[in-house]
Amino acid sequence: MYLKIKPILPGLILSIAVAAISKGLAILFPEIGGATIAILLGIVLGNTVFRQKSLSQGTKFSESRLLEYSVVLLGFTVTFQTIGQMGIKGIIYTLCIMTLTIIGTYFLGKRLGFNDEMSLMMSGGNAVCGSSAIGAIAPSIGAKDDEKGQIITLVNLLGTVLMLTLPFLGLALFGDNLLAKSALLGGTLQSVGQVVAGASLDSPDVVQFAMLFKILRIILLVLVVMIFEKIMINKKATNQILPTATKKKLPIPWYVSGFLIACILNSFVHLPAIFDQGAHFMSTWFETTALAAIGLRLDLKKFLKEGPRFLIYGLGVGLMQTILAVSLIYLLRF
Repeated sequence: MYLKIKPILPGLILSIAVAAISKGLAILFPEIGGATIAILLGIVLGNTVFRQKSLSQGTKFSESRLLEYSVVLLGFTVTFQTIGQMGIKGIIYTLCIMTLTIIGTYFLGKRLGFNDEMSLMMSGGNAVCGSSAIGAIAPSIGAKDDEKGQIITLVNLLGTVLMLTLPFLGLALFGDNLLAKSALLGGTLQSVGQVVAGASLDSPDVVQFAMLFKILRIILLVLVVMIFEKIMINKKATNQILPTATKKKLPIPWYVSGFLIACILNSFVHLPAIFDQGAHFMSTWFETTALAAIGLRLDLKKFLKEGPRFLIYGLGVGLMQTILAVSLIYLLRF
């Protein structure tokens, strides 16, 4: 057992250390958040000081497994019952913004020359819940690790920009309209941390209602993963990439199934408060550690070699999401 774990330890310990430092820095810079700091700090350290091959197994474990565990634990922090507080308008808005974001992001990615896997991960990451969604989507569509790392980085950078701008845009456009401001933030910002941080720039009430919109997006993660997996299976079958006889497997990855089971359990069974608190604590740590590992593994030279396509893609998606959200809020008369 020890011989199997030993090669993982150096990279795992480094990832945890970077996550811990990032969480500490997030106390000083709450507007940025631990997740974003983790991936940025990981990128800096991974491309300068920590380039040793001995770290690769541990950072790979941290990147893949811990992000999967984070998805499962996320299920214990949400319930179906809370969605009713948004009303039918809120549900319609969330379904529309997610659908339009996925379609628009996918076709923009294809237009800019990105492959199906990267376009789908970008679509899911922005439409659902950032890194956690990408972590769930990537294996189901056969995405490569470096592609996943690049898209997670892009989604987190975009989320940071939107987190620092949308609260002020919402205040300027909607004034004291609590539901409208909450819909703008909860329907567009990528990660839970970014929703909380962005909404905190407004008021505690906006935080509460923005999280309701975010919760519905998270619950729909299972459906998004299943649809994306089906799309890729059909594409590969059409291109004769898949063999005619394929091994039967579960329709969705184990961790997405785990997320759904945890969400159902949390919705219909009265669990002690420690479940929600413990799951939230561990999920946050796992995600931050995984993001630190992704940053450590990201080859910045390779990422920058992509040129302006990534910048255009990120800014294009952010602008599109903002316009769609504002338009739907006015159209549905929040």
